Amino acid sequence: MVDVTGATSESKRTKKDADVGGIGAGQLRSFVERIERLEEEKKALSGDIKEVYAEAKGNGFDTKIMRKVISIRKLEDAERQEQESLLELYMAALGMVPQQAAE
Repeated sequence: MVDVTGATSESKRTKKDADVGGIGAGQLRSFVERIERLEEEKKALSGDIKEVYAEAKGNGFDTKIMRKVISIRKLEDAERQEQESLLELYMAALGMVPQQAAE
């Protein structure tokens, strides 16, 4: 393909993708474009997740608790158990649970 200056699109691309200040412009452009595409996908997925939470809320589920359950499910068993133990200990220290449950 030839543009008005008579240069081919391939030679124009080579100039755009040439190293600039030691940086591979073509490689940089590729990374930036990939990240931009992934950000768009992430935005779409975020919208889908919001719709699922709205549907669950419409069916009577508490979405705050659902979010907490999802975050707990992401944890390894040992990490989850440690967090539960610390939570129980802190709540007992603050007088938020009956004394016998803390022992």
